[in-house]
Amino acid sequence: MTETSAPDSDRLSRFLLQRAGVRGVRVHLTETWRRVLANARYPASVEVLLGEACAAAALFTGHAKVDGRLSVQLRASGPLRALFAECTAAGTIRGIARIAETGAETISRDLRTLGDDAILALTIENPAQGRDPMRYQGLVGLQSESLSGAFEDYFRQSEQLPTRVLLAVEGDHAAGLMLQKLPGDEGDEDGWNRASILFDTLSTSELLRWPVETLLTRLFPDDDPQLLGERPLAFACSCSRERVEAMLVSLGETEARAAAVDGEASITCEFCGRVYRFSADEIERLLAAPVASGEASDRLQ
Repeated sequence: MTETSAPDSDRLSRFLLQRAGVRGVRVHLTETWRRVLANARYPASVEVLLGEACAAAALFTGHAKVDGRLSVQLRASGPLRALFAECTAAGTIRGIARIAETGAETISRDLRTLGDDAILALTIENPAQGRDPMRYQGLVGLQSESLSGAFEDYFRQSEQLPTRVLLAVEGDHAAGLMLQKLPGDEGDEDGWNRASILFDTLSTSELLRWPVETLLTRLFPDDDPQLLGERPLAFACSCSRERVEAMLVSLGETEARAAAVDGEASITCEFCGRVYRFSADEIERLLAAPVASGEASDRLQ
């Protein structure tokens, strides 16, 4: 274990500060974060933003009702074109960033520099029996310089509950901590203020290094911290041959046929690096088959 490696890595932990009337979620990623990075190299600023987004996506599945998947997605027209992180109800995580061919060295971690057209969205997709998935999306303002601050603003405005978020990335480790005041008059009169002040004393290095039990007892010793449950987190990709087939068909006949360079189309999943190959004959069979409704492709959405 390195100095910045918590012994309970790749885990989501939910907890309650009973005296303060505050609930919380803590996430720590190590091997999961390594696997996200395994298929691409990013500038340091983009790597930090992507790690924070992965930790945030996992954090929010511990807060919201997610039966399908929750994603954090940023789009912009500058050097950083897209940032996408997703966590499923099963605890599987994947993420990717897309960068323009030029200007990567100018990308800043300050969200306010990403351009006036930059959009940050939080999306939940839950399955619905016999119907398309139920989709809920909220747009996140970019007045704050950090993802942590942007998400604090979002939860205060959308749920009208005081919320604190801290995200941290260092090397092979990514972590997140979220506190939220319980609805109503739960906890003592000064509970939220006390928890928030103590939250501000936590450094990113401590968040990355401390296991959840140490974090709770050191940070909130007088608020009766209680672990409510934990679940493992792991990297996994939802790509499949069927989804790639659907993507090829969606391109239309001209583009699908053009993809078969030298008689074969080779398509690599950007999330996990898996390669799918289709012969020209297989593409023709796909184009001739009746169109069926199915899962969406793995393109960023």
